[in-house]
Amino acid sequence: MENKVLTDILPCGIGFTFKRSFSDVAYCSLTLRSGTRDEKKPGSGTAHFTEHLLFKGTETRSASAINNCIERSGGDLNAFTTKEETVIHASILKEELTKGISLLLELAFRSLFRENDIETEKNVIIDEILSYKDSPPDAIYDHFEELLLEGTALAPQILGSMRSVRNMKRTDITEYVGENFTYPRAVLSVVADMDEREIRKAVSKAVAKSGIPPIGASPAFSHAYPMSSGLREGKVFEKTLNKRNHQANCIIGCTGYPMGAEKERIALVLLCNILGGPAANSVMNTELREKKGWVYGVDASYTPYADNGVVAISFGCDREKIEKCCNAVTGILEKFREKRVSDTFLKNAKKQLKGQLLVSADNGEQKCITLGKNYLLFGKDADDTKGQKILDTITADDIIDCARTVFSPERLSKLIYI
Repeated sequence: MENKVLTDILPCGIGFTFKRSFSDVAYCSLTLRSGTRDEKKPGSGTAHFTEHLLFKGTETRSASAINNCIERSGGDLNAFTTKEETVIHASILKEELTKGISLLLELAFRSLFRENDIETEKNVIIDEILSYKDSPPDAIYDHFEELLLEGTALAPQILGSMRSVRNMKRTDITEYVGENFTYPRAVLSVVADMDEREIRKAVSKAVAKSGIPPIGASPAFSHAYPMSSGLREGKVFEKTLNKRNHQANCIIGCTGYPMGAEKERIALVLLCNILGGPAANSVMNTELREKKGWVYGVDASYTPYADNGVVAISFGCDREKIEKCCNAVTGILEKFREKRVSDTFLKNAKKQLKGQLLVSADNGEQKCITLGKNYLLFGKDADDTKGQKILDTITADDIIDCARTVFSPERLSKLIYI
């Protein structure tokens, strides 16, 4: 049982996934298949605004009661919104797990969304938007993705605009919640030191306590958005904008493989990790920082969505070095398109990525959130080791094919803030 993921569907229709750990701390999360791509007014920020309001009061708890429920015992309660999910998660002492699960369910399905809370929270979210604008590395990424995916449901920024936030109405929130916050679009995930009998008992008790009624013995669970397997083309552009920043920021990137392209997606994850992963020995960090001293850091990120993906190579540098850095990045991409990596290099790169994944998986909170996302994507057949199994099959030919396909020069876009 320790190495297996338990998956099921609760009588109320909510998906359920569990993995045993050996810790006094338990982790629970509720993942809803609902993000910015579900907004009726694209770019309004309704999904993110809704996430904020979940903590402002429910049918049985005030905002202060919500905060005290978890945190007075030393635990942590938080949430985040992406373009395809809303996640509420908690870290809590194992003996209080039932209380934590009950709270997550109540926040998602019994929140009040009062007018005065909406008006108060507008100021908080506008301040959040302004803080992002004061952070060029964050602002340029959101802008790049918006330009690259223009015309799709994934293009709008998560926070919305100051104008859309100011114009937010209660009906916008309640309509969004009514359409998207439903039991068959939710997954409850738990990581805790319990056996299967104990966790089922705890979850049943928590569901009953939250006031959620069962809807039948075999409810239909609604999985993630329909997934694509082909590489989609995005907008190709090259823009330089004067932001009057002290440092120049740049992103060079393109669309990547969607979630449905399993082997190609894993090959791209590996390639991006080689190019600009978190390790100091990544190819671009070695070249641009360690050898040249042109940048403090350079990053190659890959965000896969159900039907698309975004690859972004980002860095900040002095203005006079921006052209040199861009040429260095495109030169490195050219080398990977033209020259097959050695078997030894590939073996070491796989080992490094596996190690990074294992270290990340050792974080109970992250493991819990990942379980929920995997269930949304793959349902009851979700296997948290599947990615590593595919990674073992990646060859040097797969890497060069990935580099040639994804990073072909005609696909690359560039956005520069100076």
